[in-house]
Amino acid sequence: MTTDTPARLLQLLSLLQTPREWPGGELAERLGVSRRTVRRDVDRLRELGYPVQASRGSDGGYRLVAGKAMPPLVVDDEEAVAIAVGLRAGAGHAIEGVDEASVRALAKLEQVLPARLRHRVSTLQAATTPLTSGDGASVAPETLTVMASAVAGRERLRFAYRAGDGTGTRRVTEPYRLVSTGRRWYLVAYDLDRADWRTFRVDRVSEPFATGARFTPRELPTGSAAEYLRQSMYRRQETYAFTVAFAEPAERVAARLPAWLGTPEPLEGGEGCVLRSTTGDMVEWLAVRLAMLGYEFTVREPAELVEAVGKLGARLVRAAGGGEGSGGAGAGAGAGDAG
Repeated sequence: MTTDTPARLLQLLSLLQTPREWPGGELAERLGVSRRTVRRDVDRLRELGYPVQASRGSDGGYRLVAGKAMPPLVVDDEEAVAIAVGLRAGAGHAIEGVDEASVRALAKLEQVLPARLRHRVSTLQAATTPLTSGDGASVAPETLTVMASAVAGRERLRFAYRAGDGTGTRRVTEPYRLVSTGRRWYLVAYDLDRADWRTFRVDRVSEPFATGARFTPRELPTGSAAEYLRQSMYRRQETYAFTVAFAEPAERVAARLPAWLGTPEPLEGGEGCVLRSTTGDMVEWLAVRLAMLGYEFTVREPAELVEAVGKLGARLVRAAGGGEGSGGAGAGAGAGDAG
């Protein structure tokens, strides 16, 4: 019999969080108490905000149902390990939809995991390899959890950083937010040594350490960490303008065109449309992306894109066994209507 009321309440809560209805008699037997004590304990859980539903009958049952708010959960060792492994796998690869909230959850969970369970999580993580899509670089979950904890606790964060050219530096920052783009994680932070806001690719961060020194968050220039990251990435890109004409109506092209490439406009006095936009992507990638639309197109500018499309067309002709080719596919390269 469990005489410690708090311990008994936790045990009861753990049972009720299993998705089934528990007869009062079975709960009383599991807990080693009377049915009257079970009823009192259920009332205590309701006072704490847990929506426990009771059913009538000779041996009325209890079940935990969805309420208006999310109450604290009680999980056993196996469940805690499973949750931690799942969050680590998702957070480490910046999968779309696994955002800062997931990293905060992982940080909270690992903070309270006993050493023996942390060891089990690390062992499982080391023994498995996820198959992920995209070309985003992987990130050590420990790096994300340290950063998330520093953001939540408003602690200054120290870490080693490797720039794109390989240069290594040591940074001391006031971390503001972690931002996921779906392919990569970024940290938006105030760099104390440079006295300015900076963005850092998390996969280039190593040895993160929360110093324990608290700070009052500064006002971000853009008001939003996501918007600051977007503007920062745009400023670093070398963009160029391009113009492409299509032989299809604007609405058909727009349906297949990624939003970030712009919106095509109908051509005056005839069928077809024209796309005028800017991008920071390599011309080779833009050439491939345009060909993937499945419509005839003609590149008007820039000359570098005209050349890239010509080379791509000639290469595809050779790959299809159509001879050596001479680059004659040129700016008019593009597949026919695929549907």
